[in-house]
Amino acid sequence: MKVLFADALDPSAADALRARGHSVDVRPELGAEDLAEHLGDYDALVVRSTKVSADAMSTSRRLSLVVRAGAGTENIDVATASARGIHVCNIPGRNAVAVAELTFGLLLAIDRHIASATADLRVGVWNKAVYSEADGLMGRTMGVVGLGEIGLEVAQRAKAFGMTVLGLRKVGRDEATESRIRSIGIRLVDSLEELVASSDVVTLHVPGGDDTRSLVDAELLSHFRDGSILINTSRGDVVDEDALLHAMDTKGVRAGLDVYRDEPASSDRSFDSPLARHPSVVGTHHIGASTEQAQLAIAEAVVESVCSFAAGEPVNCINLAPRDDDCTSLIIRHYDRVGVLAAIFGVLRGAGLNVQHMENRVFEGRVAAVAAIDVSAGFTDELKRQLEELPDVLGVGVAWGRS
Repeated sequence: MKVLFADALDPSAADALRARGHSVDVRPELGAEDLAEHLGDYDALVVRSTKVSADAMSTSRRLSLVVRAGAGTENIDVATASARGIHVCNIPGRNAVAVAELTFGLLLAIDRHIASATADLRVGVWNKAVYSEADGLMGRTMGVVGLGEIGLEVAQRAKAFGMTVLGLRKVGRDEATESRIRSIGIRLVDSLEELVASSDVVTLHVPGGDDTRSLVDAELLSHFRDGSILINTSRGDVVDEDALLHAMDTKGVRAGLDVYRDEPASSDRSFDSPLARHPSVVGTHHIGASTEQAQLAIAEAVVESVCSFAAGEPVNCINLAPRDDDCTSLIIRHYDRVGVLAAIFGVLRGAGLNVQHMENRVFEGRVAAVAAIDVSAGFTDELKRQLEELPDVLGVGVAWGRS
């Protein structure tokens, strides 16, 4: 495959892909507006923060994979990718440790006044009386909003500090996550309002997008405890910044922030933010995943994603439709001969049935094969009979859908 890296990643990713026979061009200087001009020759695109627009994807007939070197995919027009048959894959969880570490760096800096104390020392001011005042973390309560990989890593560290950890109860959470929640000792509550009202520290670990935009708004902030701490290392638009400014001025809320609304896209621009300038804020520059450990882990996952796709087994693909409950699954054993699959598809097409997924595997000796085919609703006993009567078909197994 020919792969374009449109953002800076650890060089080990490009080196590993080249060693596996892929062609890789690393062009971190390309911006969103440049992609349309350069994508035409590539099978795969790897990005971090660069936006991948509908216009960019429409210029390439070759592009079949976009890899987001991180968890969130809001910088990619996923709807357009899906409509053009382009796989969008992400890299979840690989930066979880780095973000969790920064979360506690911000929290400790707030509680122990580290930023202000350092600033005073640099201008020759000694103020031990002021900087000796701290709550400490032992025995405090942390509410973790978002119990994905990052949230669970944060919760685990909070327990090590002797904190009580709260999380939100969620219907349909997978058993592996439920097991980790139990093993860490997270206490689940039923609402965000209950979580923030019961917490000394609230930390955000949710994806960006419409579902979480302004999640922390004036109404939710009204439930925060006076003097509590908000940590945001997720996405800037999760917080209503005007509402947070008001809560800091009226309720004594303090904040540790790594992300902001309308933050600069590059590292060499000025940033005029009333929130970032507020004396109750300790801030960093959207560096949550910027550790060597995290970058090497992400690079490794990018290699895995591209190579798995090239092998026909894409991992962490976020835009493949789930299997419909009413589709019918066929297991068709057949001789490995030219035209057999075409005849099978001819029967299905004649009945107006759409194939949603299929895989054909050949047995050792290359005499027989088996095709697993999921078809849309409407499969009948008559169609099963027609398939069984085709030349070179050995047998048809059916797992019927709800229809």
